[in-house]
Amino acid sequence: VLNLASGKIRRITDSERSYSTDGSMDYAWSPDGKWFALSYTGNRHHPYSDIGLVSAQGGPIHNITNTGYFDRQPVWSPDGNAILFSSDRYGLRSHASWGSLHDVMAVFLNRRAYEIAQMNEEEYAFYKESEKRSAKDSDPNDSEKESDSPKDIIVELDGIEERIVRLTPFSGNLRGYTLDKKGEHLYYSMSYGAAYDIWQLNLRSRENKVLHKGQGGALAWDERMETLFSFGRGMKKFKNGTGAAETVQPNGVLQLDRRAERAYMFDRICRQERERFYEESMHGVDWEAMCRNYERFLPHIGNDYDFAEMTSELLGELNVSHTGCRYSRPASDDDDATADLGLIFDFGYRGDGLLVAEVVAGAPFDKASSEVRAGDVVERIDGQEIPAGADFYPLLNHLAGQRTLVSLYRPSTGKRWDETVVPISQSALSKLLYKRWVKRRAADVERLSNGRLGYVHIESMGDASFRTVYADMLGRYNHCEGIVVDTRFNGGGRLHEDIEILLSGEKYLTQVIRGKEACDMPSRRWNKPSVMLTCEANYSNAHGTPWVYQYRKIGKVVGMPVPGTMTSVSWERLQNPALVFGIPVIGYRTAEGKYLENSQLEPDITVANTPEMVVCGRDEQLERAVKILIGLIDAQK
Repeated sequence: VLNLASGKIRRITDSERSYSTDGSMDYAWSPDGKWFALSYTGNRHHPYSDIGLVSAQGGPIHNITNTGYFDRQPVWSPDGNAILFSSDRYGLRSHASWGSLHDVMAVFLNRRAYEIAQMNEEEYAFYKESEKRSAKDSDPNDSEKESDSPKDIIVELDGIEERIVRLTPFSGNLRGYTLDKKGEHLYYSMSYGAAYDIWQLNLRSRENKVLHKGQGGALAWDERMETLFSFGRGMKKFKNGTGAAETVQPNGVLQLDRRAERAYMFDRICRQERERFYEESMHGVDWEAMCRNYERFLPHIGNDYDFAEMTSELLGELNVSHTGCRYSRPASDDDDATADLGLIFDFGYRGDGLLVAEVVAGAPFDKASSEVRAGDVVERIDGQEIPAGADFYPLLNHLAGQRTLVSLYRPSTGKRWDETVVPISQSALSKLLYKRWVKRRAADVERLSNGRLGYVHIESMGDASFRTVYADMLGRYNHCEGIVVDTRFNGGGRLHEDIEILLSGEKYLTQVIRGKEACDMPSRRWNKPSVMLTCEANYSNAHGTPWVYQYRKIGKVVGMPVPGTMTSVSWERLQNPALVFGIPVIGYRTAEGKYLENSQLEPDITVANTPEMVVCGRDEQLERAVKILIGLIDAQK
């Protein structure tokens, strides 16, 4: 805390228990100025946080939630008797460390405030009348006008965990929340679908309604608590919280010295990397000397792209993953954006038009109303002919989402016809091709094992991927004798614990109904043999996951070595929002004291996919994995 009058600084917390991955700390000063509420790692359980309470003079942090969930973003009630916070305790939980649904919670700091808050409308009316009579009896001349100066907050830590209350009636994607001046209404920004709305909840009657549709963001009152501000996509204000939305548009002229700004950003990168790098010795690099060496190039940098490249070179000196600097040029309507018809063409075809080799499943022509099939020829797109050998991609520029006329010809029958479709973006096509790749791998495993094994691919180490893997393993493949778990080309996330638990089941019971076996226990874990596939493109948690699998001796790892890239990162957006750089802030250390970063994972069985086999549709790593797993299962019989 900086005392503005004296210039003196006092330290409130010692940073020993604040391990935020993004380097920030949620904190709020109490209305009476005597306390801080903050979110912090209270019980050595990062990244899960608790709400702490600490004196504004410094001292111990009191953990007032202790839940093991994500408790964060403390907000004081106007009278200071309660602290609001966000928690995923009751919402849909993710299988990784993000993606959960949250509620607004409240922890009451004393019994009196809690008991008043629990009163229904009738009880509260009696209580208010009783308070008025008591005030008049004690001082007949006392004014009913409330003082603007905040009263000292009474903090009763004993039994405080029993005074935690869920305020919101449903969990959702939560952005901001606040109480009105009297503490009677909760205003909160929540999304239960695509758009965020600002809701108003009467805390006593429980009436809950949308006040402002399509609005949302962090919420804050003006000093007199008469105008509510929303900071989302732009700034909005609402008179008394319920008035019509008014746009707040700051005006001004920015005069910016780009070279001075780059010098500042370079200095920030050097400082942040030094203070937050997961390993204090900076991998043995003399970081100060390295920064001075690269700083010499700054006067010769004239654009953001070169700045990002030069900074990436500097960060690369640390010999670590999860870093570098990238520049993202703002998108323009003039940028090329090539759409796709969702057709795979035979590029050996030499005639006019494009010979269809395959209609991609789920793509524009994969419709009941379409007649297109392999062997047909696309002759024209929006009336433009396609001569033999011509580059047809310009004909698809800016057509994603636009109705497009495609003229076709079937050589086998001589039929010509037109179809109108809506082309898709390249990213949408990539998702369809990924599904195609997975289905082909699954079909290969079924064929190679004669139906004895199942196959799942973990696309990323996140919640959505886990739910797909869980559904397939314990659904369509639950009858199989074993499972091939493919982690190849996975870019990471945080799922190693969930995968370890899912694959480490050991059968201990069988459910039997009238003599018929109905289910093996455990029923929510895979309790049969498995094998895991890896490749050189695995990254981050896709290094950590096979490491855990191998370390716990769950099964064999098959494929190619995985680079040691198991750290967690904080991506920081700079003052120039087009520039982002990474700080590897968390390392993962083994019991022997060795970090997984830069420690290459060697598979139990090394198998490379050779290019000449790949182009023929062969997956040698998959074939070997099936053979190994079948052999293991047969040996156990």
